[in-house]
Amino acid sequence: MFAEQQVRAIRGATTVEKDTKEQVTKRTQELVARILEANDIATDNIISVIFTATDDIKSMFPATAGRAMGLNAVPLLCARELDIQGSLALCIRVLMHVYTTKKPDEIKHVYLEDAVALRGDL
Repeated sequence: MFAEQQVRAIRGATTVEKDTKEQVTKRTQELVARILEANDIATDNIISVIFTATDDIKSMFPATAGRAMGLNAVPLLCARELDIQGSLALCIRVLMHVYTTKKPDEIKHVYLEDAVALRGDL
């Protein structure tokens, strides 16, 4: 018997060393790919993806990197992260909504590069 699919949200974040199109593309695509792999999610099961970027990322939209990796049928949205004093610089965050049979405690949130500091509990 198959478990019923549910809507779940998966979080993740990464950082870039420099604000360049190449770095934003590479790190965004790596983050999205790692989230999908860690949670065994097919791209057909992605409902939507919200990307945020800190104010110091201006070279491109992280969603453009998502489109370049084939997420053409998925609604993608970019927004600015709050500019909080002392917050992590050059950071791209992701909130991905998916259909999955995983329970909430089975979801693997993915934090890469300097963004690992955001979720020491993981």
